[in-house]
Amino acid sequence: MTPSPNPFLSLQYEPAFESLGADYSDVVAAADFPQHTLRFRNDSLLETIGLDPAQVADEDFVEAFGRFHGRSPLLAMRYHGHQFGVYNPYLGDGRGFLYGQVWGRDGNLYDFGTKGSGTTPYSRGGDGRLTLKGGVREAIAAEALHAYGVNTSRCLSLVETGESLWRGDEPSPTRSCVMVRFSHSHIRFGTFERLHYHDRPDLATKLLDHIITYYYPHLQDQADAYPRFYAELVQRTATLVAQWMAVGFCHAVLNTDNMSITGESFDYGPYAFIQDFNPRFTAAYFDDMGRYSYSNQPRMCRWNLETLLLVLKYVIPAEEMEAGLAEYESHYQAAYRRLMLNKLGFADLPPELADDLIAATLQLLFETKVIYHDFFLRLRRSFAPRWQTDRQTIPLEALIPDPGSIENNNVNQCFDQWQRLYYAALGRSPQPSPDEISRRLAQHNPDLVPIRAEIEAIWEPIVTEDNWEPFYGLIKGIRSSVG
Repeated sequence: MTPSPNPFLSLQYEPAFESLGADYSDVVAAADFPQHTLRFRNDSLLETIGLDPAQVADEDFVEAFGRFHGRSPLLAMRYHGHQFGVYNPYLGDGRGFLYGQVWGRDGNLYDFGTKGSGTTPYSRGGDGRLTLKGGVREAIAAEALHAYGVNTSRCLSLVETGESLWRGDEPSPTRSCVMVRFSHSHIRFGTFERLHYHDRPDLATKLLDHIITYYYPHLQDQADAYPRFYAELVQRTATLVAQWMAVGFCHAVLNTDNMSITGESFDYGPYAFIQDFNPRFTAAYFDDMGRYSYSNQPRMCRWNLETLLLVLKYVIPAEEMEAGLAEYESHYQAAYRRLMLNKLGFADLPPELADDLIAATLQLLFETKVIYHDFFLRLRRSFAPRWQTDRQTIPLEALIPDPGSIENNNVNQCFDQWQRLYYAALGRSPQPSPDEISRRLAQHNPDLVPIRAEIEAIWEPIVTEDNWEPFYGLIKGIRSSVG
């Protein structure tokens, strides 16, 4: 009996990035791994590219994304970047490559990009591998952020590869894997930085045309397409940061090589979802100065956009981009206000009331040290229609666990302020219906957030028993965590 063809190898791949030529990438080969065990397959993505999950076998994932049979060329993308503010001209895809690009049923172009697939010309002495824990963590981050409404890449597959790796930040030896990332584009701010470093404005212009054709097609044929692209990227980036901040996510490594030209979040290393509301929280143990702390994320992403402007000004007049960059703060504030109001149950409020309520919420969280996500989940679960008619029925005890144990004299004062503002928001005209508020609270406040303790809890059985059921249960719970 003739075996069915591998659906991944039968896809119509679009040679979009490949068509740019050899100035932007290098043809590479995948490593030959001793083992290929599929640990995760993201069936929810298959329909996006026109595949029926029932017609895709586990072995199809392994053949395509573990053994890498039947696809060429595999392209290691070239880029530079500012890492913790210091320019690094020795970057590039050091442990991954662009496997291929396909059109989705939604009319958008998608990348399959690998991580942990072997060495490339940009490995800089590294082994080109990814730890299994790193792959598991990225899959969890991507599914969580997607479920919570963040514009993010996602993990298509995770194949364990049977090698032992030595790492300074994990108990070693540790297990290895190859992850395939599904995203709109892996072109980075740092892709332009490299072209500027080599004094190639011609290649930057060619890349701009490519980006507009594939990712900003509505700007084609516009006389001012270049500055409008930059202005839209500013808006997309500001919105993305607002999404991180609202869901309590700290990316941890916001270098320019980790910033996408589509305004999409990707590359999750030492990230963390915050626990208590600590603006100075830093997820990466090596970020000694707190450059990429939770509260610094909006400022650092603006810095990255400004750095990109300085590179692009050799092909786009700076003054034409500065107007777009000047709107960053207003884009961010508008997006953050909208997202935080959603978490509080409101579609809209007068700006002054909205800003006062959000500020009071954050102050209450800071003073009580309540778990950020627990507060909003408690709000989701305890909201009652009577709150709209009697302010005193909005209870402190329902939102803050054991408030009497908090040794902070400001708590009652902060709650009184928050209660007054929340009651005013409930009574605004037109008054929102309780059902509408409850529905919005359920849609924007997940009942499961993978803080570090949750991730460690599912990793332990993988290490000790090779038991993957807690991992699959966590993914399932994340996906169903919002109503």
